[in-house]
Amino acid sequence: MLSCEDGAMVWLRGHVFTVAAALTSVTSLVLAGCARSDSGVGGRDREAAYGRVVKDPHPSAEAVIEAAGAPAGVARAGDGSLLLSYNVRGIGDDEGPAAAAWRIVSPAGRTVAQRAWHANVEDRPDRYIGVRDGFVRWHRSSRGAQSVYALDVGGKRHEVTTSVRALGTRPGDVVLNEGIPALLYRPAERTVATPAGAAEYEDVAMDERGTLWFMVRSQTPHRVVQQRDGRTLTSTPVPKPYTSGGALIAAGGTTALALLRGGTVRGLMVSEDGGAHWRNLTGGGIPWQDLKRDVVFLVLRALPDGRLLVGERQGRYWLAEDRSNRSFRQLRTPVPFTSFTVQGKTLYGIADATRASYDLVKGEGLYASDDGGRTWRRQKRG
Repeated sequence: MLSCEDGAMVWLRGHVFTVAAALTSVTSLVLAGCARSDSGVGGRDREAAYGRVVKDPHPSAEAVIEAAGAPAGVARAGDGSLLLSYNVRGIGDDEGPAAAAWRIVSPAGRTVAQRAWHANVEDRPDRYIGVRDGFVRWHRSSRGAQSVYALDVGGKRHEVTTSVRALGTRPGDVVLNEGIPALLYRPAERTVATPAGAAEYEDVAMDERGTLWFMVRSQTPHRVVQQRDGRTLTSTPVPKPYTSGGALIAAGGTTALALLRGGTVRGLMVSEDGGAHWRNLTGGGIPWQDLKRDVVFLVLRALPDGRLLVGERQGRYWLAEDRSNRSFRQLRTPVPFTSFTVQGKTLYGIADATRASYDLVKGEGLYASDDGGRTWRRQKRG
């Protein structure tokens, strides 16, 4: 017998409507039954369970995950294993107890390892990034202190060395922090360091070749710089009347950064040939004038083949038809996503409450698509 979510996904694969309203309406009806069965405990019972979790000095991973309802983030290792991270914070409080957890799920969907711990509302959520042999966790406390450690796909923790000297970038390095100071992680040596080269990096991105891209906003006009091993390869000005900042991505031979005008997003500056040539993308089927205005709402990702994904947090998303990134189609999602990311060739969307609440939203959880958002499957918790 098909589960409720499986039945909904089969329906999505087997029916094509030319009228968008019909598709949206019927899809919502199909998924509504799933949402009702997901609600579990609700009201006062759920509030009480939630309160017990955040106050427990030694919470179990199962309790934290059940209280959270949906993961806060997802990272994928080289073998396809997933790390799902969860956060449970006191509702309506700026300070007080909280809880956090992670769970590693094998490519077959089996829980391999998990861990939970007591936390504080003031703590910033941990950030997890998938690497070839597992995951790296980066945390910055509310006081600015940083800590990094690695996890293999079996959940074993490995210490990470902080280099006292800046490192030139190599293929396989990943960016841990895009702000100032920028930080990169070298999986082969389990080392974290600042990148060699410019003294201050902003909006840093790194491609598969180990090429570092970053913004220089201390000059007029702003410039996008390409470096490798601390050596500048290209430095290109952002065209007038635009400025840039807050969104920069590089993968699959494509580099793109947000173009701002009057502090709002108005398009992208895109290169598909390693920075030799750039063009402005201000159309392509994306209604730039109608997007949420502030750049903090912009979602900008790149797939391994160079296709760009553009979206607005808690809103709509568009994926390029091909790596030329000249034409985009809007994605249809089974439920509204509050966050969206790309891990390899897979798209991941998370449905969660937009505001802290004790109740679950309809269809809450993690969804994945391997065919560019044409069909979606709901991920089990493991």
